[in-house]
Amino acid sequence: MRSAFTCYAEDAPAGCSRPPPAARALPADVAARVRQHPCYSEEAHHHFARMHVAVAPGCNIQCHYCNRKYDCANESRPGVVSERLTPDQALAKIHAVAAAVPQLSVVGIAGPGDPLANPAPTFAVLERLRRELPDLTPCLSTNGLALPDHVDRLAALEVRHVTVTVNMVDPAVGERIHPWIVWKGRRVRGAEASRILSERQLEGIERLVARRVLCKVNSVVIPGVNDAHLPEVSRRLRGMGVFLHNVMPLVSAAEHGTRYGLTGQRGPTAAELEAVQRACAADGRVMRHCRQCRADAVGLIGQDRGAEFALAALPPEPARDAAEVRAAHRAAAERVRARAEAARQDALARVAGIDPAVRARVAVATRGGGLVNEHFGHAQELLVYDVDRGGARLVGVRRVERTCRGGAGEEDVLEGALRAIGDCRAVLVARVGSCPRERLEAAGIAPVVDRAQEPIEAAVLGWFEAFVAGGARAR
Repeated sequence: MRSAFTCYAEDAPAGCSRPPPAARALPADVAARVRQHPCYSEEAHHHFARMHVAVAPGCNIQCHYCNRKYDCANESRPGVVSERLTPDQALAKIHAVAAAVPQLSVVGIAGPGDPLANPAPTFAVLERLRRELPDLTPCLSTNGLALPDHVDRLAALEVRHVTVTVNMVDPAVGERIHPWIVWKGRRVRGAEASRILSERQLEGIERLVARRVLCKVNSVVIPGVNDAHLPEVSRRLRGMGVFLHNVMPLVSAAEHGTRYGLTGQRGPTAAELEAVQRACAADGRVMRHCRQCRADAVGLIGQDRGAEFALAALPPEPARDAAEVRAAHRAAAERVRARAEAARQDALARVAGIDPAVRARVAVATRGGGLVNEHFGHAQELLVYDVDRGGARLVGVRRVERTCRGGAGEEDVLEGALRAIGDCRAVLVARVGSCPRERLEAAGIAPVVDRAQEPIEAAVLGWFEAFVAGGARAR
């Protein structure tokens, strides 16, 4: 039987040859479950939104990279929220978002602590969500310590997507990341804490897979601590049937107040992160589009609208359900995706004769919809793709500041954007100003506007066709 990690899905990792389309198809039941889940499908994240509800304040483990913050509107990272919610408040907010955001397809509980360390509010929300908004997919993210105790209840509520954070399978590595856990009413420290945590995580994952729950694992890349260990973690997960491995960078700015931030533990560079992701991919599925969302994030991934739905801003009357509007959006998204796939197939046919050794790396500015549709100066992130005759494969997301803002500091911001995509041959954008255009060209990065409004993969392949026809060679 094919491993769940076998490289034949729509998001086959870079360096993995793409088989014919028929072989790339997921089993029908799995494909249906990820089709509209923006975290489990790279392609779906262009079209569908998620919502996190912050009903789980407490946590049963401590991580050196975590500092939960409340009433916090200025940090974009896991563990921070602007408001803690009761289950009633969470459902009111879910109804309001569901009525206002037709792209909404997933509601998840991701903190700001651990949902399964707060089972009463967590399951109260999941139970009501299943009854009141059955067209939305329930989702949960956990550290896994309490997971084995709740797998059956999650499965009974048809929670078919669970994310578990696993940073190690070796307690000697784990004690450098997780200083303590709370286990059976007492605080356990050191290697013993990490041994218990790892055993519980793996037991919980095994039970999830046995119940046919799609399991995504998050792992934080911590240079000098677990970066060399994570490929072993990935092999272990792959053998257990985990669906997707999200290998993401440590966020450790000193102002966040985490142990790692205060002691100077750095995060990985883009190149280091990519190297670890590549090592973890092997024949596996590695997530490349994660934005490490807040525990109260709302909207498309990369476009957080959570501030629009503060409790004080919710309508006084319960929002009228807009299930028919969401259904219309899903039907429209399917038509858009079908056109994008047809364009991709056409572009693949045109580049099929190119030397397989020729490849390039490009950046894309998008604001959603799976299109090249963002102005270079307005972009706050750029998607980076590797492209060859086998297709365009997402490498990752490079965060940048808006360069089109005027005033002091704009030159430094532009320099930062150029550094962020310094390994790219081109950047595909909707528009670009004359000054950034000149600076991009001087840096050897071609600004490309003639692919604006095209589906991303078809646009990247179209650029690649012209790039090769011009006699260029990838660096």
